[in-house]
Amino acid sequence: MAYTPLRLLSFEEFIQQYGDQSRYELANGEIIDMEPTGPHEAVAGKVASKVSLEIDRQNLPFLIPKSCILRPSGDEATARRPDVIVLDEAALMNEPYWQQEPVIVRGESVKMVVEVVSTNWENDYARKVEEYALMGIAEYWIIDFRGLGGIRFIGDPKQPTFTVNQRVGKLYEPQQFRLGENIISPLFPHINLRLDDVLPR
Repeated sequence: MAYTPLRLLSFEEFIQQYGDQSRYELANGEIIDMEPTGPHEAVAGKVASKVSLEIDRQNLPFLIPKSCILRPSGDEATARRPDVIVLDEAALMNEPYWQQEPVIVRGESVKMVVEVVSTNWENDYARKVEEYALMGIAEYWIIDFRGLGGIRFIGDPKQPTFTVNQRVGKLYEPQQFRLGENIISPLFPHINLRLDDVLPR
């Protein structure tokens, strides 16, 4: 049997072909079908709602777009779609794609990203941790509401975990929270939030 190699896409080709299809990401030129579930979307929606309320309460110049693509590295064919992204509205004037496409290439434009863990948890705990840190994003939340991540990442026994990654130097320092614990966020120090608040019913 002959092996036919998969055709890899450039970042620009991905934007043209899949830019308006929110279930797809690009990783090193390969299309990734994220296959979101209802509970996954419920958690992401609740997090966005809680964060939006805190942005309004503090009257911060931030926004949460309905959809947005991150380009973690300019020389790689990678395009990420965080489940929730908080942008600095004033910084968007420096984004080269923003006026035509909801694409972010500068880490300074991003205040925070949130990923809700699915069956492909390795991407959220390993690959995206590295990509978002290298991009310069100061805060990255990982919400593992079903406790799917590896023991190395969420401990043993595995349980629902909310991880707040804060960028220190070039790397993230994680802090984990379990059910019943108040989330501590450097970006939103007064937010009233627990993992319990965002679980699907």
